[in-house]
Amino acid sequence: MPYIRPTDHRQPDIAMDDAHHSNASTVLRGALVGCGFFAANQMRAWQELPGVAIAALCDRDAGRLAAFGDTFGIEHRFDDIETLLTQMAVDFVDIAAPTPAHETLVTAAAHYGVDIICQKPFAGSLATARRLINICRKHGVSLTVHENFRWQHAVRRVAELIGEGRIGRPFFGRISYRSGFDVFANQPYLATLERFIIQDLGIHTLDMARALFGDVVRLSCETGRVNPDIAGEDHATLMLRHEAGCVSVVDCSYATTLADDPFPQSLIEVDGDRGSIRLAADFQLTIHGPGGSATVEDVTPTWPAWSEAPWNVIQESVVALQGDWIERRRAREPAPTAGPDNFNTLALVEAAYQSAATGQSVEPERW
Repeated sequence: MPYIRPTDHRQPDIAMDDAHHSNASTVLRGALVGCGFFAANQMRAWQELPGVAIAALCDRDAGRLAAFGDTFGIEHRFDDIETLLTQMAVDFVDIAAPTPAHETLVTAAAHYGVDIICQKPFAGSLATARRLINICRKHGVSLTVHENFRWQHAVRRVAELIGEGRIGRPFFGRISYRSGFDVFANQPYLATLERFIIQDLGIHTLDMARALFGDVVRLSCETGRVNPDIAGEDHATLMLRHEAGCVSVVDCSYATTLADDPFPQSLIEVDGDRGSIRLAADFQLTIHGPGGSATVEDVTPTWPAWSEAPWNVIQESVVALQGDWIERRRAREPAPTAGPDNFNTLALVEAAYQSAATGQSVEPERW
């Protein structure tokens, strides 16, 4: 599992009463809210995992709801979350709807006392994020953000090596995601976003930087747009100063032309005071040690049977995230990407846009 800093558990975001939480022998019943493109990955992951079942679906688009329900064999279908929660007894909701709907959906689920998993970004502003976290705490339910990139098998291996002290104290890191893949074909709304690559993709790579190197005290950011047919930025480069002393560079692009496009892999470099790590394309990981030694590992994941290229990298991480969520819920532990933790990732997104607009470094907010 990812390297989890001790500070991740400073403020647990999960209720602990016996009445509310199921024991290990109970099948958890959930509702999937939002039946769009990515929701299919979450649905397939739930169907693969033991001890959990999706009992109901919710989507305002009748055609999409019907097609999704027929594909996955889900009988109970609703176009309104209040009706769903009134008529169905569920332990959790998995919200895969767009960000503008999150505040209404999270608030409703919290009022009905069910635990919540919510797609990123879980709020459209830091003020809304604070409000949602506090609402969930008030009602004694957990709020977990579906932030899956840190759950990729290769990334977890890098985190494990850092956590073990294999290369000593990290002082430099780079997380690079550069591709020319047409993400707009399956998700055309992305082309209309005035905030695109940092909000949609950079939020993942920034969360990986936090998972690997710790929280951030200062960042600077430069952005640009190559594609004239989209509204937002399609490439961004950020420099982060982490609290523990590491400096990292996070760069992401959907405007990069490559003969061998690594989409959707993230390439990682880490330099420590006793060695270095390089995660290259096609899951080739090299650990460099003193005296010129080098150990090469093939960290190719075991793909879910239902996964398909090129999305299998992401699909494998969805299974890992949701499986970990089940285990932690049964153990009454907060998830690594619980609301308060992910607030600090969302704050990096806001700080990045502020830095790009002002040309100055920014100290991000903290939970």
